[in-house]
Amino acid sequence: MRRRDFIKVIAGPAIGWPLAARAQQPAMPVIGFLHLTSRDETRGYLPDFHRGLADTGYIEGKNVAIEYRWGEGHNDRMPSLIAELVRSQVSVIVTLESTLTALAAKEATQTIPIIFMQGADPVRIGLVDSLSRPGGNLTGINTFLAEVAAKRLEFLLALVPGVRSVAYLRNPTNPVFAESETREVEAAARSFGVKLVFLNASDPTGIERAFREIVQQRMDALFVSGDGFLQTHSEQIVTLASWTAVPAAYSWRQAVTLGGLMSYGTDFHDSWRQAGIYTGRILKGEKPIALPVQQVTKIELVVNLKAAKSLGLTIPLTLLGRADEVIE
Repeated sequence: MRRRDFIKVIAGPAIGWPLAARAQQPAMPVIGFLHLTSRDETRGYLPDFHRGLADTGYIEGKNVAIEYRWGEGHNDRMPSLIAELVRSQVSVIVTLESTLTALAAKEATQTIPIIFMQGADPVRIGLVDSLSRPGGNLTGINTFLAEVAAKRLEFLLALVPGVRSVAYLRNPTNPVFAESETREVEAAARSFGVKLVFLNASDPTGIERAFREIVQQRMDALFVSGDGFLQTHSEQIVTLASWTAVPAAYSWRQAVTLGGLMSYGTDFHDSWRQAGIYTGRILKGEKPIALPVQQVTKIELVVNLKAAKSLGLTIPLTLLGRADEVIE
C-alpha cells in the first residue's frame, strides 16, 4: 500500500470520530420552572435556587437548561403554562410558592418529576401521601406558612395593645391555601378573643377596596395572608398600610424591608436553595418517591422599628428579644 493511500485509510475514520462522539452525547436536561409572580419579584431568591443546583453539579447553560414560566400574579394562567412544559417533555417541573400550581402540576402529569415549595400542609391538601414517603412523582419543601399563621397573629397582638378587630386579607382565587391558613387564624382569633373580619382581594383594585373597608370599619390591625398573589403586591399593600396607619403582619421578610411593621415566616433563601438541591438530585436519577418532603427548620421574626415609631407603637422588649432581625 502506498503511503498516500495509507494516510487516507486512517484519516477518513479519524475525521468522523469527533462527530460520532458528539452525536452520541445525551441531550442537555431541561428544567421547567414555574412561579406565580415574575422574574423581577423573585430576583432576590432565584440565585439561591441556582446555588442549590450548583451544589449538585448543575450550571444553567452549561449542563442544564431552564424553561421559565411566570404567572405575573394570576393563578388562572398557571394550568396553561404547566401544559406547555408537559408537552415539551421537560426533565423535571419546579413550582415554588403556589398551592394551586402544585396541585395543577400533579393533575397534569403523573410521569414527569415535580418539585414543589408549599406553604400549606402537603399531606392535608393531597399533594403527597406522607412527608417521609411522598409517593407518586412529587416531593419538595414544606414552608409552614399556614401552620405558623396563629403564631404570627399572636406576635401582632403582642405588638399592638388593645386590639379588638383584625382585618384578614386573603386571595379567594387560591382557595386550597386560604382554607388551610384560615383554619389556623380563626382558631387563634377565638383563643385571643379578637374579632376577625375577612377581606378578599385577587387584583390591585381589590386590595385598594380592602383598605377602604379597613378605614371605614376602623379596624385595629391587619393580618395579610401568605398567599403568593399578595406577596407579588407587597409594595402596594405596605404603602396602603402606611397611608392608612394600620399595623400589619406579613409572612414574608420582603414586606418589612419595604417598610412593613413585622413578618413571621420561613427563611425563603434556604428553601429555594433546598429546592435547587432536590432538582439536581432528580436530574441525577433519584426518584421523588425516595426523597422525603423537607421541612423548614427556621422561622424568622422580623420587625421594623421605624414603622413601629410612625404608628406610635413601642415594641415590647420581650418581642425584640425574640426577633431574628430588627430593621431600623
